[in-house]
Amino acid sequence: MVYRNASESDEPMFVISVAARLVEMHPQTLRYYERAGLLKPTRSSGKIRLYSQREIDRLRKIARLTSELGVNLAGVEIIIDLTERLETLQERMKKREMELLSEIERLKQAETDDDSTNPGAKTREKRT
Repeated sequence: MVYRNASESDEPMFVISVAARLVEMHPQTLRYYERAGLLKPTRSSGKIRLYSQREIDRLRKIARLTSELGVNLAGVEIIIDLTERLETLQERMKKREMELLSEIERLKQAETDDDSTNPGAKTREKRT
């Protein structure tokens, strides 16, 4: 799922009954997943569980892993943890790649600027 910004996906907005209906699970299952450490819904001032869209997506992933692929909850926890780590590393790698491409462009531009202000520089460098 694509969000306009990170806070949009993290905004707590669904009470447990709505969240359970969205993912076609019993509310008790969501409570169980919370006790197991797979979810951390936000609590309102009245101690009501509030789920974000990111948590709804996570619940769908848990359901797919358990129901369709037969993974137990310990396996789900490991898979989700590794998936999140991988996504974080991919984001960091993409950011670093963009920084490197930007630096390459800056260096190319600096080289072009040097060549245009000192046209004989390359000729002298080749002779030495």
